Amino acid sequence: MAEGVVHSMPFKLAIFDFDGTLADTLPLLIESINGLAVRHDFRQVERHEMDRLRSMGAREILRDLRLPIHRVPRVLIDYRALMQRRAGAIHPFAGIVQALQSLADHDVMLAIATSNSLANVEAVLGLDWVERFAAVECSTGLFGKAQRLRKILQATGVARTEAIYVGDEIRDAHAARKIGICFGAVGWGYTDFAALMRLAPDASFSEPAELAGLAAGS
Repeated sequence: MAEGVVHSMPFKLAIFDFDGTLADTLPLLIESINGLAVRHDFRQVERHEMDRLRSMGAREILRDLRLPIHRVPRVLIDYRALMQRRAGAIHPFAGIVQALQSLADHDVMLAIATSNSLANVEAVLGLDWVERFAAVECSTGLFGKAQRLRKILQATGVARTEAIYVGDEIRDAHAARKIGICFGAVGWGYTDFAALMRLAPDASFSEPAELAGLAAGS
């Protein structure tokens, strides 16, 4: 599928991942990962390894870093706390707020499903914007997004065929497919765009402005 392609049906509900999709948090992760590695006893990462890691799924990354799944919750807690302390330096990607506004103007319901905390989402997007989302599901486990997506569908009453989950990671695609909703891949996040495109997403976006097409199905 080519870049900038959107499923032919207009969507009633657009659910967004946060890190790497709405918020530009990858620089903080790169800066902090080796400190987390020391604290939680997993393999440190050389800067030149980042491109290789960005082509992997989450389970592959954990194996590569020698980070057992049972230690992941503590790592996530520490990373969320670090981000909360640095929230003033984190911003939405250029064009994201405008794209969300365009979708809202076209009566597309908005929601968030993220592994990050509500406090961090509010700090980066602003409380006014967060209150405009029909549902916000935060602090999921690394592989718990499918359950959160189901809760959002239940809360909004939107049919699976009329919803899309927009994200930047392979696990986002798997979560969407697990519950039978469309997946939209973005090209500016954590995972290399080519790796996401190999999953044949239902929509793909090379820049945030293209997200507005979710309303028109263009």
